[in-house]
Amino acid sequence: MTKTDPAALVTLPIVRLREGRRMEVDDQLVVEEPMELRLGYTDSRQGRVHKSIAITMRTPGDDVALGLGFLFAESIIRSLDEVTSIDAGKANVLRIELREDIAVDRVRLDRNFYTTSSCGMCGKASLETLSLAGFDALPDNHFALPLAVVQRLAERLAEQQPLFRTTGGNHGVALFNAAGDILLVKEDVGRHNALDKLNGTLLQQGRLPLQESGLLFSGRASFEMMQKALAAGCPMVLAVGAPSSLAVELAQEFNITLAGFVGERGCNIYHGAGRILS
Repeated sequence: MTKTDPAALVTLPIVRLREGRRMEVDDQLVVEEPMELRLGYTDSRQGRVHKSIAITMRTPGDDVALGLGFLFAESIIRSLDEVTSIDAGKANVLRIELREDIAVDRVRLDRNFYTTSSCGMCGKASLETLSLAGFDALPDNHFALPLAVVQRLAERLAEQQPLFRTTGGNHGVALFNAAGDILLVKEDVGRHNALDKLNGTLLQQGRLPLQESGLLFSGRASFEMMQKALAAGCPMVLAVGAPSSLAVELAQEFNITLAGFVGERGCNIYHGAGRILS
């Protein structure tokens, strides 16, 4: 069973109104705090540079995995051996140093990486940007699930979301295999952060790219979430909520099976129906 990081919770006194009754009780809320990601790298003109490249509102915990997952999804790093040091000693600041020989695209760093529900790109330009970043369509493989397994996955994810059960205020992302086993779960107040934490953990463990595993989102499937799944090489994405139109376009362009409204009654398959066996 997944355990909740104590730093992810705060207890506050509240007034609860239920069926005409007024009660003063303690309630637990999910913590939301900013984290600044600072990157150290070598610039051909400026020498060694230390730059703040992202500020994200996140739930404290797994900050190193969050930072690594973010850099990996943005194609700033390709492997863990490109990193020489990680410093999480200062509260809400994560410092990551890259090897001297690692080239960093200054244009990508100069983008406003303040993470919101929108990445500032849209439509065809978004898909072209992924191709220019080196992402190719995923190769066909034999990863598939029976529908009966898919129908049980949302409940299994919920069973391993202790932070959500306590607060009701955060998202969850799960890694699952072809048998429907939940292999890893990460939670965060931001769904993008939850996926970055999961990808960052897998990167640390040497388990990327994914080939015989899928990802399950507790909420909707947005373009940004699909982009991070693509970076991880994931052949299948399932979501409890709906996908956006651009998420479906990405799935079609890069050969990712995508299904939404996953639950005990079934699902809607938006691309790659051959991998979900009815």
